[in-house]
Amino acid sequence: MTVNEFRRLALGFPEAAESSHMDHPDFRVRGKIFATLGYPDEGWGMVKLTPTDQQLLIAAAPDVFVPAKGAWGRKGATTVKLTAAKKGTVRDALAAAWRNTAPKSLARQLE
Repeated sequence: MTVNEFRRLALGFPEAAESSHMDHPDFRVRGKIFATLGYPDEGWGMVKLTPTDQQLLIAAAPDVFVPAKGAWGRKGATTVKLTAAKKGTVRDALAAAWRNTAPKSLARQLE
């Protein structure tokens, strides 16, 4: 998975838009961040999950998903090692992050 593939997947969700946060590209739905690129380093992304979703993804693919450092990681922020990731796995993680962030009426579009 490349940075550009991650970007294309993230922007494929309804009302997703790219912006910037702390000098890193981020992806938002109605102004709220659901994913970022470039953290903690180039070649990494981040998806905003629930702690339960985070645990499931890390158990399924520990070489791809790692909790972000500190409180953000404990709350579900999960880093994604792009070079180790498969497109379908990242798409599923992005879908969960988008659903967790989008208003419920909009999130129903992915059900």
